Amino acid sequence: MAELATLAINPLFFEGAVSLEEGHGWIRAWRIPFEDRGLFPPEDGLPWQAQKGSGVRLRFRTNSARIGLDFLPVLPDESSRGEVDPRRYDLTIEGDLIGSKAVEHTDEQVVFENVPGGDRVVELWLAVHSPTRIRGLLLEPGAAARAVPDDRPRWTTYGSSITNCRGAHSPARTWPAIVARRHGLNLTCLGFGGQCHLDPMVARLIRDLPADFISLKVGINVMGAASLSPRTFRPAIIGMVEIIREKHPDTPMVIVSALGAPPWEATPNEVGFTLQGMRAEAEDAYRRLVNAGDRRLFYVNGLDLFNEEDAQTYSEDLVHPNADGYDLVGENFSQVVMSRIEL
Repeated sequence: MAELATLAINPLFFEGAVSLEEGHGWIRAWRIPFEDRGLFPPEDGLPWQAQKGSGVRLRFRTNSARIGLDFLPVLPDESSRGEVDPRRYDLTIEGDLIGSKAVEHTDEQVVFENVPGGDRVVELWLAVHSPTRIRGLLLEPGAAARAVPDDRPRWTTYGSSITNCRGAHSPARTWPAIVARRHGLNLTCLGFGGQCHLDPMVARLIRDLPADFISLKVGINVMGAASLSPRTFRPAIIGMVEIIREKHPDTPMVIVSALGAPPWEATPNEVGFTLQGMRAEAEDAYRRLVNAGDRRLFYVNGLDLFNEEDAQTYSEDLVHPNADGYDLVGENFSQVVMSRIEL
């Protein structure tokens, strides 16, 4: 079998990335503006999470039956604070998952063989929980790869590790990816593990991104870190929505409260919050915004997507869904949320 040829990556191939960092012979996708990463403190928080690839993929048209990536090995401090997980990559065609491959952190290539379909548009989904410094695209000798416009409705979704979905079966089976593939959406996933605290700079980022649909899943990180209180949580939700509305006055937007997490449902954290209380405040923030004239805003109780009984079945720590749990969240989001959204 002929050795694969290495082609330079066209920056126009990237979807789901906010910005690109170009190093010496490599490109890395970021989910915040790379040049302004210093405005998203602390450095070991949101910027550390934003270099990971959840929802990021390369989209291009090719006639190659073998498709792969050449990349640099993952450094220990680039993945899980010293614990380096295997990386998994997916290949999809028209939303259908064609293949999924896991590679070790020391590997430098991933290749999908016998890709069907002739000349077609493919999406190569990057590893969810580690960065990928890409050196080149691997194709059969003589095969071409061309950028293709993505005219599907754009969806920006914001949340915590439960939106980043480290524990999903694979990159194309995170719950946002499941929803995006099912409903033909161009996904930008702003799920940041431990970092969903309604930061004003994230509100400005979402405001400035093109979007036809926006979802904000809020609460669980605020609960765990006690970063907002009963005094500040509700105003922070209102403030984030109003900042986003500066450039998205009519874009459908949904506020989703915390999913079921039995340890925190009725047990107060350091500032006296429970998840039950946070859901009530998130719904009240929604009602205040609607009463002020917002007619394109919706509210979804997180328990309608993943409740306490689901957590007992589909979560090892009773907070984060496992792989099958993320499949369930994607299914429920499709039924509960997308049935209410007109794009």
